[in-house]
Amino acid sequence: MSTITKTLWKIDPTHSEVQFKVKHLIISTVTGSFNAFDGSVESENDDFAGADVRFEADINSITTNNEQRDGHLKSDDFFNAEKFPKLTFESSSFEKTGDDSYKLTGNLTIRDITKEVVLDVVYGGTVVDPYGQTKAGFEVTGTINRKEYGLSWSAVTEAGNLVVADNVKLIMNVQFVQN
Repeated sequence: MSTITKTLWKIDPTHSEVQFKVKHLIISTVTGSFNAFDGSVESENDDFAGADVRFEADINSITTNNEQRDGHLKSDDFFNAEKFPKLTFESSSFEKTGDDSYKLTGNLTIRDITKEVVLDVVYGGTVVDPYGQTKAGFEVTGTINRKEYGLSWSAVTEAGNLVVADNVKLIMNVQFVQN
């Protein structure tokens, strides 16, 4: 009986970024990011098809380049960082859809709410860096509705425009190091 060997890849935080974008007043976009996060990919294949993906971000590391807004995002109106300090993702499938494209399906947990999400992934390639480490790069994108995760704070301007849109775009450019 043969055993299947899985290769473990760990996220390289110094060469990765985890961002989100949300419309503000419907006329402009605010970009935020998480500065503290961790993740891994376990794969049996060089092309990563069928890989197991795990990811978590520290809510207290959120930044939008505005201290007051960051504090509001960490409050119970949104993430409630004190009670729910991390958001997590665990994959259920990683399906190859083209030469360098994949559909990543899994459970995203924000606060105490878990929902299935489908994300688009573009594989940037695998290289050996000058220090002999094997690295793989991915761009992950998708959209979630923040209210489905209990991030339900809302306000409307006098003109009837929403202050914060419901849909949030996720953009992650991540590099993994083979262990």
